[in-house]
Amino acid sequence: MTVDVVEQPTEQQAHRPSLSPSRAADFKTCPLLYRFRSIDRLPEQPSPDQARGTLVHAVLERLFDLPPTERTREQAAALIEPQWERLLTEQAELAGLFADGESPEQFLVSARGLLEGYFAVEDPSRLTPAERECLVTTEVDEGRLLLRGYIDRLDVSPGGELRVVDYKTGGAPREAFEARALFQLKFYALVLWRTRGVVPRVLRLLYLKDAEICDYTPDVEELARFERTLIALWAAIEKATAAREFRPKPSRLCGWCAHQALCPAFDGTPPPFPERIPAGPVEPDGPVTDE
Repeated sequence: MTVDVVEQPTEQQAHRPSLSPSRAADFKTCPLLYRFRSIDRLPEQPSPDQARGTLVHAVLERLFDLPPTERTREQAAALIEPQWERLLTEQAELAGLFADGESPEQFLVSARGLLEGYFAVEDPSRLTPAERECLVTTEVDEGRLLLRGYIDRLDVSPGGELRVVDYKTGGAPREAFEARALFQLKFYALVLWRTRGVVPRVLRLLYLKDAEICDYTPDVEELARFERTLIALWAAIEKATAAREFRPKPSRLCGWCAHQALCPAFDGTPPPFPERIPAGPVEPDGPVTDE
């Protein structure tokens, strides 16, 4: 059985502003969305797709608690219902998930289908993950910016090479979503490079719905450029915060936004800007997933 190694932030880090892959991607996608999630901290009802992703991530994490010979399709399927019951207990907002649309039974069957997609691309009995759902953090820009995020799975070869693995429960991406997924993995690669002095050999996306693998190999020069991009992005966030000006950026992604009623692009009015901006991370940025 593997033991998860989690890099816990210090108490000081836990109460200071930080940037995660999701929140950085939010600002790139739409500055107003960043404000709604990071500053206003407006609640969002998880969608069935998001809940399904969270459930499948939980099952795959528990699957690797089992001895290699027991990591079978049948064992994975057997984990679905108990993990879903656990999530319902821990996240009250999931109770109203099936008010419209698919039934709970259909939901669980679809989760099993995604696990079949996982077994089509990997044999977990042959893997020994070094870490799972591990929190990684680092400081950049001379300590002025804290980066933090959760990695679904980190594999380490006998020679010390790193492979970052991220499970995606949606279909293989269109261009806009592929860019977001690679942005997330480059974020993790940068943190690992800065904390461990090793550039990951492979950044791997596992698309369970379509049973596809997407591998990407970063290099030092690319990660150095990416670090400068994040520093510039954070400077833009600080400038927008100081001016209290987060403009909407309409795109085809607006159809998935939970805050259209408050968005000026849809004739809405944002709430008053908070007098006191919350410090510290908004959410763990995993294992709850974007699908």
